[in-house]
Amino acid sequence: MLKNQPAILALDFDGVVCDGLIEYFQTAWQAYCQLWKPAETVPPQGLDAKFYRLRPVVESGWEMPVLIQTILDGLPEAEILAHWGTLASYKAQEANLTPIEIAATVDRVRDEWISRDVDHWLSQHQFYPGIIARIQQMLADSIDVVIITTKEGRFVRQLLQQQQIDLPENCIFGKEVKQPKSQTLRDLLSALQQGDAPTTEIWFVEDRLKTLQAIQAASDLDRVQLFLADWGYNTPYDRELADRTTGIHLLSLSTFVQAFSQWY
Repeated sequence: MLKNQPAILALDFDGVVCDGLIEYFQTAWQAYCQLWKPAETVPPQGLDAKFYRLRPVVESGWEMPVLIQTILDGLPEAEILAHWGTLASYKAQEANLTPIEIAATVDRVRDEWISRDVDHWLSQHQFYPGIIARIQQMLADSIDVVIITTKEGRFVRQLLQQQQIDLPENCIFGKEVKQPKSQTLRDLLSALQQGDAPTTEIWFVEDRLKTLQAIQAASDLDRVQLFLADWGYNTPYDRELADRTTGIHLLSLSTFVQAFSQWY
């Protein structure tokens, strides 16, 4: 049985708090152009919409330009959704490219954009409706909110500060911590046990089902209640599986913005 509220609410950032699809596509397109060198450097009409729909298949940044090439090759979306793991490797090999090489190009494109105009880069991120107001309310109610993300913490901080949310330094665990999300949750649980919190439960909201499954498999993380954000970067299959999985709660955006007692 879940408590009425968590001791700590842990949130993934991209796909839960913030929608970075516009930035993802622009970075992916520029990297694609550098690697595949198409004759036309303006993306075809409708490519962005297809990329947005298929973004949930991407597990690592190197796959984003590969996804663009796969879409342009005309493969049906259903096939991409069903066989992306195999397709991604095949498409990279077909272009004589390695994941490391592609990832380096993606990182370079993003780094150059940030260096050139960080404000423009930040402006390509949007917050999901109601999320900011709900986080502000949680903080006003003295709920401890932390961010656990693969995005660099400094950018998470800047984006939140633009929305008048200023989390303490030790409440944002970004790419720079260089450890799995499961370990960050483990560290947070350990700190709770040593304190005097009325509950030692952490609730974690994530949009990647595989991440939640990995946490669920760790027996020492059984006091972390897991929620899959159905508005994030996941597929209908992911949501259906989460809904059938004991211990993982499928969460809608309309429920997230309500009281914790409505979450389950």
